[in-house]
Amino acid sequence: MLTRYQLDPQQHLIPVQDDNITRETLASSLWLDLVNPDDEERELMESLHSQPLPDTEDVEEIEASARSYQDEAGLHVHSLFLHKYDERHRNSSVAFTLTDTQLITLREREIPAFRLMRMRARRQRGLAEDPVSILLALFEIKIDDLADTLEEVYTQLEETSNLVLEDNDSPIEEALDELARQEDTNGKVRLCLMDTQRALSFLLRRGKLSAVHAETARELLRDIDSLLPHNSFVFDKINFLMDAAQGFISIKQSQIIKIFSIAAVVFLPPTVIASIYGMNFDLMPELQWQLGYPWALGLMVLSGVAPYVFFKLKGWL
Repeated sequence: MLTRYQLDPQQHLIPVQDDNITRETLASSLWLDLVNPDDEERELMESLHSQPLPDTEDVEEIEASARSYQDEAGLHVHSLFLHKYDERHRNSSVAFTLTDTQLITLREREIPAFRLMRMRARRQRGLAEDPVSILLALFEIKIDDLADTLEEVYTQLEETSNLVLEDNDSPIEEALDELARQEDTNGKVRLCLMDTQRALSFLLRRGKLSAVHAETARELLRDIDSLLPHNSFVFDKINFLMDAAQGFISIKQSQIIKIFSIAAVVFLPPTVIASIYGMNFDLMPELQWQLGYPWALGLMVLSGVAPYVFFKLKGWL
């Protein structure tokens, strides 16, 4: 799907509905947003810039040299955006092409940051005056969303902490599953932060930004610098809770092993006694004794109770 945006007389960025999109209308647009474009839309865009659009593999390319570069068509930046899919956070790459008069974005799926950008641009005057301001506004929304996700992870981590450290009746396996999800989300947040940091640094070096845009980019970099320590703190807390949960699991397993060990020690003497009197030798005086059977039973009970009482007195049970 191809959507083109222009400024209205009130300086609001609005989508333009065209029954017939031509090369001329595309060239006059301030922002061209492509979501999983079809072959016809690709051909139209390629005729505009005389070069092929990146395919899915190119958009998802993570090699540093391929994510940010400059050629005759303008500046090219591939940046990761966080979104939720099937109740899990995932990263999707967006390809940006920045020229003097136009911003082109190419992505494979709908991303919440772009929906929020469209809503703000329609309501906030002067938010998107030129292609660079649109790109920086998208990065600002992205960083705000990452900060919200970090806060959400920390809130969930507090609840998981209660499961691990305070709620003795809760299953540890459930807490470990939650910790694994939170660690995965926090890792994706860190990857997005570092990716955005690299993209903004590239724009400052190569983008020939105005003083206002350059200051905005530096403010965004400072926001990222303030979020990275918090991201590291969340990682440290997740690792601590992981170690604590695994420690509690080891303690429970040790308790089970101790119970089996004590049971084996308690039942060993009666088993030995029963084995002795089951050897069927001819010369065993107790076999002919009238009280031999009660004697053997009492001896087995006593030999089993004695270790149990000893373990109780030692505090091992």
